[in-house]
Amino acid sequence: MRILVVEDEKKLANFIKHGLEEEKYIVEVANDGKKGLELAMNNHYDAILLDVMLPGIDGFTIVRELRNAGISVPIMMLTARGATEDRVLGLDLGADDYLPKPFSFEELTARLRSILRRSGPEKSTKLQCGDLILDTVTHFAYRGGKEIELTTKEYALLEYLMRNKNRIVSRSSILQHVWKHSFDPESNIIDVYIKRLREKIETDPNAPQLIQSIRGVGYRIREVEEKSNENE
Repeated sequence: MRILVVEDEKKLANFIKHGLEEEKYIVEVANDGKKGLELAMNNHYDAILLDVMLPGIDGFTIVRELRNAGISVPIMMLTARGATEDRVLGLDLGADDYLPKPFSFEELTARLRSILRRSGPEKSTKLQCGDLILDTVTHFAYRGGKEIELTTKEYALLEYLMRNKNRIVSRSSILQHVWKHSFDPESNIIDVYIKRLREKIETDPNAPQLIQSIRGVGYRIREVEEKSNENE
């Protein structure tokens, strides 16, 4: 899952970023309100962690602008302003949760999981493709009941494929979502990670092959075995 952290205290922002990356989230950081609003308006995020007191544009204004634009991404406000009226204002403007500073990282991640569950299009926290299951809260993967250990990028790539199950996703969209940079036709980083995923989730020669390469286009993860001339 892709998280935007808008926080002007760089030390705190980096602490949150590194902690969430260890939890296998993809994290981007903005250190001022203008940049945060620009990123939130022009990119897809699964959640936003938003400070209130920001240079340029404050957090309350960012929430208002996003909701007025019809952007329903879950927002958790992080602020030293813990007065009741501030919490009420943030929630009334459309924030999903409000966590006063200082806070423990354990509470932050628990609240983040909670708003992701509440705001997701599906009640279940598990993605499934055949006998492959990915738990988006614990970040564990299983196939045939056997746990599969994934790195942060392997998890992010597999989650993106499974959220687009049975659909072809282009190499450029994978790079932008998982690696957060533009498409480089010379890069083979996606092929490397696809190979790693196949080595981990397709170990049984008698089980259906789930990840399919579409030559010249991209990849898809499919529910059932399909015969196609597009296979590599």
